[in-house]
Amino acid sequence: MSTKVVSTEYHDSLIDRIFIRLFSRKMANALGQKSRLRGYSGFVDLSQRIMTGRNAQEQQALVAIVLSSLVPAQVLWLIRTLFSPTQLVCELNAWFATQLFEWLVGPCEVVEVQIKDEKGQLRQQRSGVHIQKCRYLEQSRCVGMCVNMCKLPTQKFFTQDFGIPLTMTPNFEDLSCEMVFGATPPPLETEDSYYTPCLVDQCAMATTDGKPCPKVRD
Repeated sequence: MSTKVVSTEYHDSLIDRIFIRLFSRKMANALGQKSRLRGYSGFVDLSQRIMTGRNAQEQQALVAIVLSSLVPAQVLWLIRTLFSPTQLVCELNAWFATQLFEWLVGPCEVVEVQIKDEKGQLRQQRSGVHIQKCRYLEQSRCVGMCVNMCKLPTQKFFTQDFGIPLTMTPNFEDLSCEMVFGATPPPLETEDSYYTPCLVDQCAMATTDGKPCPKVRD
């Protein structure tokens, strides 16, 4: 798979820089290391350091520690207890995601999606988020980082810790991504992400044999 990346130029606001610094500090604390790079590049550098010498499960576990450190356990318990994943709750989460995480993933918007309700009936609701071109994937240029450092830990954090199901589906062709609040994530082995090879011309581990990214399976 060959993906030609045209680098996007970002102009982080003061609020963006505060979020980047906060997440970077949490990652550095969990990792026990700091990055010499500043800003978003330092954030990605810390992600790459987390990958080094760790298998997929260990990477996901460390990111889970970072995410848990951002929200007190008591708050998570209250959210799980007081809020069921109704249509309104899922739609509000989608809206908040577009407001809070643009610094991380780039421009995104709320979109309408189909969700199965408790009776198995399909319903339309605006609980989807379309990420036009994921900043994290564009800068990391790594399928494994996308899956282990973002997709799986974030899905688990919302689905299990918040009690609000979330499925994320990255598109490694155009670097976009779809987030659907209210959709229970399927087993990774049933998704395209599990079979996606490294990004040719972007990843140092990429080969021409089309084999899946080893970082997702190790």
